[in-house]
Amino acid sequence: RRLARTHAFMTMGDAAMYGALAGSVLFSLSPDAQRPKVLLYLLVSVAPFAVVAPAIGPTLDRIPGGRRVAMQVTAVVRAVCYVVMAFHVDDVLLYPMVFGALVMQKTYAVSKSALVPSVVRNDAELVEANSKLGLISGVVGAVVIGPLALFGKIAAGVPLTIGVVLFAVAALLARRLPRDAVAPAPVEPEERGELRSAGIVLGAAAMALLRASLGFLTFHLFFWLRQDYGLFQVGLAAAASTVGSMLGNTIAPLLRRSLREEIMFTIALGAVAVAGIGGAFTGGVLVAMVLAFTVSAMTSLGRMAFDSIVQRDAPDANQGRAFARFEARFQLAWVLAGLPPVAFTMPGQAGFFVVGVFGAMAAMLYVLGSRAVRNGRPLPPSLGEIARRRLAQRRSPGSPSR
Repeated sequence: RRLARTHAFMTMGDAAMYGALAGSVLFSLSPDAQRPKVLLYLLVSVAPFAVVAPAIGPTLDRIPGGRRVAMQVTAVVRAVCYVVMAFHVDDVLLYPMVFGALVMQKTYAVSKSALVPSVVRNDAELVEANSKLGLISGVVGAVVIGPLALFGKIAAGVPLTIGVVLFAVAALLARRLPRDAVAPAPVEPEERGELRSAGIVLGAAAMALLRASLGFLTFHLFFWLRQDYGLFQVGLAAAASTVGSMLGNTIAPLLRRSLREEIMFTIALGAVAVAGIGGAFTGGVLVAMVLAFTVSAMTSLGRMAFDSIVQRDAPDANQGRAFARFEARFQLAWVLAGLPPVAFTMPGQAGFFVVGVFGAMAAMLYVLGSRAVRNGRPLPPSLGEIARRRLAQRRSPGSPSR
């Protein structure tokens, strides 16, 4: 409950920045003028993942109270960034402040993912807790983003000032969270082996493709609907996506009681493939709303299935550390997939087809990979593993130099 309250205020604080930028920077511009600003925002948002995952995460793992302290620090730093942003919305100083706020946002996301296992009574409650936190994000975001965006159209400083107050409350609430270090010991060989098991590798790849499809669709609908229809349709798509995410977080714990995780993943991937390819043949605004709803719901469902797979297949791994690492990868997939539709606007049905291809490829790879594992065949090495092996061979004493 304490983490849920803290998370609610953190989410509202994040919405304050988006409301300020949407009201005063994005929606006040033409689509062509929006494109470079959104592209710059995405490029700026890629960097925090490189900072948070390798540097901040391991440090916080070993500090007693590190996650709790991280939440308090991120709230305070974001409040300071908002104060500066309120006076520099129209100049270049806005982007360093957005970068700083995003670094703190991703640090908070990593800290939250790592802290969840320590605030539940047992592993069985982990998926339900993640589901509730996701539901809180959807409900709170849907309630406050509209009014904050309206305030942002009047003056960007209004939602940013509200955000400062929200983060101050979040920092106070975070003081009541556990102080224990999440991962005081380094990664053990047993933990490393479990996290590279076939089920987790397949699930992580499928989850990354789901998040990539969601990132692509988010920016495709934003620019396509903004260009061909208007802001009202953009708002409808955002609402459909929010409702879909809330539904996915609601039904995931219920489905997990009766379905295996692999079946949940297959359903999620297949639904995205069918909705995307079917939408490519029909098209239209209504289909766009249905697709936004479906992809968001299935992404939430897939995430709950993945969390459960990690619980099942890596019982000796530190779940806080593992979830933090995977979350960084999934967020990076979301950002990178969002770059093409920001760079250029493609026809609506073409974008729907791309989403369907994402889902179809992920479903095919996941089903074939799972079948190979059941039949006792090893998975093919990933590109990362191939690169690591070649690097190790070149560093070995007996290897020829090139």
